[in-house]
Amino acid sequence: MDCTEEMVKILFQHQHGLIITRIMSTACELGVFDLLLESGGFLSSAEIAERLGTSHMGMEKLLEACVSLKLLRMEKKDNEGFYGNTDLANLCLAKSSPKSQCQYIQFYSEFVYTCSQYLTKAVREGKHQAPLVFGTSEKNMYINISSSEERLEVFQNAMGDAWSLYGQEVISAFDLSCFHVVCDVGGGSDAFAKQYISLYPNSTVTIFDLPEVVERAKKHSVSSEEHRINFQSGDFLNDAIPEADLYILARVLHCLNDETCLALLTKLYNACKPGGGVLLVETVLNEDRSGPLAAHIYSILVMLVLEGKERTLSEYSTLLGAAGFKDVQFKKGRHLDAVYGRKENISF
Repeated sequence: MDCTEEMVKILFQHQHGLIITRIMSTACELGVFDLLLESGGFLSSAEIAERLGTSHMGMEKLLEACVSLKLLRMEKKDNEGFYGNTDLANLCLAKSSPKSQCQYIQFYSEFVYTCSQYLTKAVREGKHQAPLVFGTSEKNMYINISSSEERLEVFQNAMGDAWSLYGQEVISAFDLSCFHVVCDVGGGSDAFAKQYISLYPNSTVTIFDLPEVVERAKKHSVSSEEHRINFQSGDFLNDAIPEADLYILARVLHCLNDETCLALLTKLYNACKPGGGVLLVETVLNEDRSGPLAAHIYSILVMLVLEGKERTLSEYSTLLGAAGFKDVQFKKGRHLDAVYGRKENISF
């Protein structure tokens, strides 16, 4: 393959990214991957269409596209295609999988697509477009999301999917077993907290978030670990923070500007017990800002609806140090990274 052909191939993949997401979300929504997982083998396009209540022609085209995307496998028998899941589909695209990303893909397909319509305007003006995205005068994305039960459900389910895939890696990045009282600040649902207590069963986690978010999270929390997961309503920027040994800010600071980040971290430092700490979960930019690609994608999304930004390790370290946290440590993950700072013990 010559250079021109390779460039055109890359261009094609990028310019059709939106429809690729829609192909995945449509197959998830219709139940293609679940049906094939339950069947334990290969089914013809006609049988899949009949069992899922779709047209044969439409389903066949969808299945063929999924094969090209390496989401499905196809075997030919008597000139007829029979389809089965790949390992990726079984793990991440079947709704019944504990690591399913179907709801995250739905969130991207619907919400992120809507936001992307305003990217040119956001770049020109250098400010977020939340009022246009949500059709309200409210500028705070999370207040907008919380104002709709349906929108809040989609968002929290999407975050739950993400933590099922990435949560254990970031939680295990450092040995946090010495912390028994944990506060997940802005944690939303109990998805991240469940990941935490599965690794540290002697800990309790308090999820501190907006009243609307907590109300829904309580309603949908049916975990057997409920006695170790608690909810407390409040605005972490304006209300008192629960006292804890360890504070977790998972995908929170990238939503905030530097001034607000420093105010929040200082607030956590003051509430934190001596010897306690703070764990940041973010996608950290390389120091030369050359990547990773995920951080730049999140940076664009943040620009569309929030006032924050993605940051380098040195930028996070500066914020933590200014708030009073010491001994900042960093662990690079496959997708999300962990930054950890401690509050010194009081010495006499």
